[in-house]
Amino acid sequence: MVKMLPASSAAGLSVALRILFLTGIAAACSAVQARNKEHVVYSFTGGNDGAQPLVGLLMDGSGNLYGTANTGGADSAGVVFKVRPAGKETVLFTFTGGNDGANPRGLVLDANGNLIGTTIHGGADNAGVLFKLTPQGAYTVLYTFTGGNDGAQPNPTLSLDGAGNVYGAAAAGGSKGAGVVFEYTTSGSYKVLYTFTGGNDGANPRGIAVDGSGNIYGATFSGGAKAAGVIFKLTPKGKETVLHTFTGGSDGGSPSAGVALDGAGNLYDATDVGGADSAGVVFEVTKKGIFKLLYTFTGGNDGAAPRGGVVLDTLGNLYGPTFFGGADNAGVLFKVTPKGKETVLYAFTGGSDGGQPVGRVVLDSAGDIYGTTVAGGSSNAGTVYEVTN
Repeated sequence: MVKMLPASSAAGLSVALRILFLTGIAAACSAVQARNKEHVVYSFTGGNDGAQPLVGLLMDGSGNLYGTANTGGADSAGVVFKVRPAGKETVLFTFTGGNDGANPRGLVLDANGNLIGTTIHGGADNAGVLFKLTPQGAYTVLYTFTGGNDGAQPNPTLSLDGAGNVYGAAAAGGSKGAGVVFEYTTSGSYKVLYTFTGGNDGANPRGIAVDGSGNIYGATFSGGAKAAGVIFKLTPKGKETVLHTFTGGSDGGSPSAGVALDGAGNLYDATDVGGADSAGVVFEVTKKGIFKLLYTFTGGNDGAAPRGGVVLDTLGNLYGPTFFGGADNAGVLFKVTPKGKETVLYAFTGGSDGGQPVGRVVLDSAGDIYGTTVAGGSSNAGTVYEVTN
């Protein structure tokens, strides 16, 4: 004879079983989702293929990714690489650490398919170079920094205008040792457009963006009234206006990447430190110079130290990485809406999936996101990753 449970007990058991069943399904779905959300496109070995890709990626019309690795290569001075959508890496150029430069940073792609980039070291005076790499693999040093009035240690973010002139910033050098903004024209001339004094105008610029009128916008890592950096605007004639001075408090401090510019002339960026929990912030500066705090990181699962700057999608959402934070303190990839809501799109573990993401991400036409980590991967030398959005 089967002994029947009381109705209340049977109902309780039924509910419990349903909860267990649904929990199991949810856990399984969550595991699949987590497994499928991030994909390592390429894992660096730290050998001739490079190591520590620090500054993000470019994407061409065929979905090929281009970037630089800070170290690795035959002379441990870094490489320029290409990664095809299927994950095959090709080293396009290996730096020797001599006159050709060392420790490459950011790249831009010109209308002819040439890669224009910088190194922060190497060159005749070990102050970095500006270079061009053609699609056929021909490498040319366009300009060698002396470390004097012309600047030193050119930064990752370069910009091109409609005529193909190159604009950038050098973090050091200049007559005051606080960095410069420069132009390199298509005719091959180099010109310092602005020299930072290290005072209220800022110091140690971190990359720039150029609008359709030739105005240049950027961030400095330090300087300003509180020594926490500024957001600035330069006219084509080199007149500087400080749009915002960071206090290092709730508004953030020490932005470590170049600004993103939308079609209306508003600027977006992130700071490495500051905010209510000293874990950094994401902000907007309107074209009228009004500062707006969009998101403040707590340093927990939402991330900490957003060092790669941000990029915009067509809806005005902002995407970027944090160097720390997340469940394993290995950094996260985040999205912030125009209204300031943050979503963690992926939290890195520091293992085979990569760790410590840094550098500006790039979005493809489907909205999927590609970036780099400086650590983790199969050899702990960094990765190129994709996160579906």
